[in-house]
Amino acid sequence: MALELKLYDTLTRSKRVFAPLDPTNVRMYVCGPTVYDFAHIGNARPVIVFDALFRLLRHVYGEAHVTYVRNVTDVDDKINARAAERGVSIRALTEETYARFKEDVRALGCLEPTVEPRATEYVVNPSAKIDMVRLIERLIAGGNAYVAEGHVLFAVSTMPDYGKLSRRSLDEMEAGARVEVAPYKRHPMDFVLWKPSKPGEPAWDSPWGRGRPGWHIECSAMSGALLGETFDIHGGGIDLVFPHHENEIAQSRSAFRTPMMANFWLHNGFLQVEGEKMAKSLGNFVTIRDLLKDWPGEVIRLNMLRTHYRQPMDWTTKGLEESRKVLAAWYEIVGDDTEPEGHPDPQFLHALCDDLNTPAAVTELHRIAGSLRGHASGAAQLALKRALKASAMLLGLLTQTRREFIASDPRAINVDEEKVASLIQARAAARRARNFAESDRIRDELARMGVVLKDGKDGTTWEIAR
Repeated sequence: MALELKLYDTLTRSKRVFAPLDPTNVRMYVCGPTVYDFAHIGNARPVIVFDALFRLLRHVYGEAHVTYVRNVTDVDDKINARAAERGVSIRALTEETYARFKEDVRALGCLEPTVEPRATEYVVNPSAKIDMVRLIERLIAGGNAYVAEGHVLFAVSTMPDYGKLSRRSLDEMEAGARVEVAPYKRHPMDFVLWKPSKPGEPAWDSPWGRGRPGWHIECSAMSGALLGETFDIHGGGIDLVFPHHENEIAQSRSAFRTPMMANFWLHNGFLQVEGEKMAKSLGNFVTIRDLLKDWPGEVIRLNMLRTHYRQPMDWTTKGLEESRKVLAAWYEIVGDDTEPEGHPDPQFLHALCDDLNTPAAVTELHRIAGSLRGHASGAAQLALKRALKASAMLLGLLTQTRREFIASDPRAINVDEEKVASLIQARAAARRARNFAESDRIRDELARMGVVLKDGKDGTTWEIAR
């Protein structure tokens, strides 16, 4: 039976069957990092969530038929301010920060997107289908934008259903506006497409003077250039619904004269740390890099996937401990088997295809693991092991051998595995001879090495003490 993928669309507030515009070219765009500082755990959530969706789409439609674009914002007020603060060039700051971001998300088991365009590459790009300057020119020519005091602004009044994604009317937005409105704006909610650059800031020549683009136009230009005027999925964090994604829709639909920008809009929920909003002032601001000093990347990944992507998430040390124990147990089952993988379990796939329900998919992994601990043996046991590994690997989990996973734990104590195995055999012999004093002595010796033993009906296993 063919898989039926359903996804929740923020625009229609409904879960719908996903049917790609072109099954041979499934296209997804996700808003990526603004590269001015280390990525924090909140930034990691959309990266992991949409990596999981990317993997699922490749499984359903084939690796060669899925294009995933995740942009890099490398021109921004925060970048300018941080570069000035550190006394380095903007290019040096963005190169360093982007390299660190790639290292961090690779450690979380994330695949590289098909394309990772930088905003600065699409301000003026004659070889691309569209760039930011040409997109703005289209909006001015179509009556959707206007020039005022060196700025170019989008006229929201020209978009009759502006606010549809966020379910806000123009009147409500105007009434709730708390920002000082620039005198050159025709409407308080009109937003910047182009603005003059200050001395020392990045600048490009344009018909409206030397300047730089606004934030929102970047994604409209890059998605249009790389995925077309209309594509399948646009994703990002729930905090981007307004104003960023709302403004993207207004720009792209107005410039291209299309009824929609993306067929589905997907947004992941907010993330808190130990029950509170993450903030440096609260001392709970956690970067991915800091977490990786104490936890394997796979543990962080599983912990993220145990909550449904649309739900708020509370990031806790307790949750990380539970995720580590789960992964350790699964690795104990699959061991160091490097034989060709099996196929993902059908019930596991069914869970994933229901709006990327990763908690339900993890429950299915527990079910498979439970079956292995039961009465399965021989060929049936091998098939279950491979189904567990193949299913987990589709989520970016169990991608290593058991030994590699143990070694990947930053807190792991390096032990001589051959010596451990020899001591466990000696302890087993002592127990068979009912020499319990010797058995206890060996257990204590292993404990001093940092090894914890677990005796079960299938024998003795071990893990590194935490």
